[in-house]
Amino acid sequence: MAYTFNGGIHVEEYKNTRRCRIEAFTPVKSVAIPLQQHIGVPCEPLVAVGDTVTVGQKIGDVKEGLGCPVHASVSGKVMDIAERPTSNGSIVKSIIIENDGLDTPCPDLTPYHGRLSDASTEEIIRIVREAGITGMGGASFPTYAKIQSAVGKVDKIIVNCAECEPFITANHRLLLENPASVINGVKILLKAFGVHTAWLAVEDNKLDAINKLEELTAESNMIEVKVMKTKYPQGDERQLIFALTGEELPAGKLPADVGCVIFNAETCSAIFRAFSRGMPLVKRIITVDGDCIRYPRNLLVPIGTSIGDIIEFCGGLSRTPKKIIAGGPMMGQAQWDIRTPVVKGTSAILLFSNRFDKRKNADETCIRCGKCVRNCPMHLMPNYIAQYSRIGDHENAAKYGAMSCVECGSCSYNCPGGVEIVQFIRMAKATIRAEQKKRDALSPNQSKQK
Repeated sequence: MAYTFNGGIHVEEYKNTRRCRIEAFTPVKSVAIPLQQHIGVPCEPLVAVGDTVTVGQKIGDVKEGLGCPVHASVSGKVMDIAERPTSNGSIVKSIIIENDGLDTPCPDLTPYHGRLSDASTEEIIRIVREAGITGMGGASFPTYAKIQSAVGKVDKIIVNCAECEPFITANHRLLLENPASVINGVKILLKAFGVHTAWLAVEDNKLDAINKLEELTAESNMIEVKVMKTKYPQGDERQLIFALTGEELPAGKLPADVGCVIFNAETCSAIFRAFSRGMPLVKRIITVDGDCIRYPRNLLVPIGTSIGDIIEFCGGLSRTPKKIIAGGPMMGQAQWDIRTPVVKGTSAILLFSNRFDKRKNADETCIRCGKCVRNCPMHLMPNYIAQYSRIGDHENAAKYGAMSCVECGSCSYNCPGGVEIVQFIRMAKATIRAEQKKRDALSPNQSKQK
């Protein structure tokens, strides 16, 4: 029996590229590498305009606080350090590199020469940090910090291979074409945490990948494949934990609080690459799809490649898109500038025409059907949170659990009234965070006055 969770929805899968092998992206004229591709503090540039850089060379790093270094994804010359748009809509200082087409590797890169059994947790954390690895499922939390904070608290590792969003097949192709890199990355993580249990969680719409993984792990007494029911949002960490362990992760708690730590499949592959080749995270796999792209593909793309260059590589547009999305159609972010680059957390570029516009009219009316409540995997009442957000009552939105929303979009997807529920909840969350930040800033001054 496949593992599953309560709530959620069944969406049209549109896994059109599941048989498209991963292709290496042809080098472009230039890349723009943002100095912030992670949760935390932005990097400071380590290079200047006019410098020559090589593939894998560290070009930005964080001096203090939570953060991750960034590296050159092509070799060439630094042409500019300028403000550029990123996929989350912010404007970030970026390093623009003119590609010389030579792909010259950085001479300082060295693989780990010792035996894994001799590697210490601190050594593994250092290598992962220096490789600039972040969560590649979309959250972009620095991986070294996740390991650091969970050591000694967990007894099992869960590898998220669900890939439950429609259209995206990048992880599926990775599991078919290079599953050993994922498994070897898991072995490194097992050593880092000093635990003996790892579960590869794969949805049952990927039976070919499941068979391959089961074959490769048949003789392992530590790594086991767990078959998940195909349902959205199966890939959310709270739903994975409940499906596999039966434990509900309380609001405000982390997976480590219930003995688990979760990593994306491609993150595990990146960890192995850092150990085996010494190569930092400079490329990632993305799915390019939608009814407006001429040739849908799975591509291995240098970080910093623009959406426009990717569209051109895939044969251009077959029709004018109404919306371009970085990530999946449920949780991805709409893009307004095709100069926006692929970053470490970009899993897909999707281009849609009016045909994929769910809304039939401009009227948004809650008809009190309760579908959003029934489908919410977090067991919230999204209709009330959205209504309070709409009228600016963020105090009540918070009371109804706005901050516990994982923004999966199940509520909006199934709303017959066409209400963009998740957008209202996002607005409420942003306001609640801003107000909390103001209170935190005032509290030291208030305490001094007292």
